[in-house]
Amino acid sequence: MADSKITSLDVARRAGVSQSAVSRVFSGASASAGTIAKVRRAAEELGYRPNPLARAMITGKSRIIGLVVAYLDNQFYPLALERLSAALQAQGYHILVFLASNTEAQIEQVVRELMDYRVDGIITASVAMSNDMTDRCAEAGIPIVMFNRGQDGAGISSVTSANTLGGRKAAEFLVAGGHRRIAHVAGWAGSSTGRDRQRGFVEGLAQAGLEPLAVIDGMYDRDTAAAAARSLMDRADPPDAIFVGNDHMAFAVLDALRAGLGLNVPRDVSVVGYDDVPLAAWPAYDLTTVRQPLNRMVEATVETLLAKIADPERPAQKIEIDGPLILRGSARIPEGWAR
Repeated sequence: MADSKITSLDVARRAGVSQSAVSRVFSGASASAGTIAKVRRAAEELGYRPNPLARAMITGKSRIIGLVVAYLDNQFYPLALERLSAALQAQGYHILVFLASNTEAQIEQVVRELMDYRVDGIITASVAMSNDMTDRCAEAGIPIVMFNRGQDGAGISSVTSANTLGGRKAAEFLVAGGHRRIAHVAGWAGSSTGRDRQRGFVEGLAQAGLEPLAVIDGMYDRDTAAAAARSLMDRADPPDAIFVGNDHMAFAVLDALRAGLGLNVPRDVSVVGYDDVPLAAWPAYDLTTVRQPLNRMVEATVETLLAKIADPERPAQKIEIDGPLILRGSARIPEGWAR
């Protein structure tokens, strides 16, 4: 038989079972071990592969999760997608990955496509959802969990690191190191993560009676962050420390300071990032940074989404997970702080 002509009825006849038994085996419903063995053996012999979209029309469950991410330039997101995919596949789900910029039109298009695929749930990474999009997904019975991004008042579950606390940790560390002219190259102001890290940083400085020397929106963009670093160091009163809203921008800041301006880091200026992506530990950067507890965030995201799939009435959860400050060589280490 040609693959395209093989049906579940063919498998049922070869296995000597009913067609409904074949459907139960491939949908994950209850079936005896003997029936499962016969059906899978027959399917293998015939080269049969179930059609997940056709099965979704019958069962109402596609076993597909949509992962939507805004950009992959930041090392954190490819790593996060890899671990989210592995965790969901371990639970028997297939993964569809979509790239979408943070524009309402493109997000709407992606959501329409995800609905066409009859996904069981959606995880968005660094993507904002409008209340209208949220309502449409809710009406379609598709739960959403936002990863590394929050949204006020939308009734969407979210999993983030403790961003405000992380920003405060960075400020307290730099103040303890004797810095007084501390600038911030912030994450995009349109993102909750950027705003929360900035708020924590400002609060941490305020506790020491300080204000930021300057705050520049780095837009989570490498070139923008590098330009911000050059602008800061061109001031009459340049900073003696810079807290950067994520590692992707911090690497650009370090390159601009060292290669572009010939400065010594941390002797001339200390730099602290946020994320602790693998590149941060490379000797070329040796970046002091606030770690996002990725494994715990992934675990919480998958658990939250699957719980919502199992119980659509489950209320939305806002989960924040604390991460440590990782001390390396890009910032002056205060006396008594262990590296």
